Amino acid sequence: MHSNNELTLYQKIRNDIISGELKQSEKITEVKLAKKYNVSRTPIREVIKQLELEYFIKDSYIFIPTTEEYRNIFEMRILFETYALEKAGIIFTESDIAELRSYTEIDINNEDEEHILEINDKFHQKIMSATNNPFIQESYQKLKSFIYLFSKTVISKRRPGLIEEHAEIVEALNNRNINEALDLLESHLKKDLEFSLYYLSFKN
Repeated sequence: MHSNNELTLYQKIRNDIISGELKQSEKITEVKLAKKYNVSRTPIREVIKQLELEYFIKDSYIFIPTTEEYRNIFEMRILFETYALEKAGIIFTESDIAELRSYTEIDINNEDEEHILEINDKFHQKIMSATNNPFIQESYQKLKSFIYLFSKTVISKRRPGLIEEHAEIVEALNNRNINEALDLLESHLKKDLEFSLYYLSFKN
């Protein structure tokens, strides 16, 4: 795993990609990043590898997915998360459901963006933990850059119903209405997709 220092470097570069601080037209090289972030090339090399794994960087440039690619990625995300939720319906205990519920007890209008992002991530990661499958987990982690970008858009624009939909999923799961929970989750993710694409289309 990364040391804290490298993790910070990774987050810094990742956030600079998302904010547009690192230009999409600029070639990304170890030398250039080492100079910009005032570190040696070794940690930069590690960070670039990680960002390539997560599809942030492709062929030394910032990866800009097309709308079609976003839709394909979300199709994968829906497959992963609905599969995980189905498993959760079988294996989640009351305390698992209580943990999931705790991530829905948040006032989206009175919290800062980073905190909501973190809670939102914990909610979806908790569902994914039900797979108990490291291969699925690893594939899901590779979608992180897109998930992060979408979450950031959804949360910074305070998408209506975001947390309420999480709460509805938890209640359906708690009542063991698994089909209802699956429908709610799929609908929730599709709303995230359409909402984000609407805003992201203005950035391009």
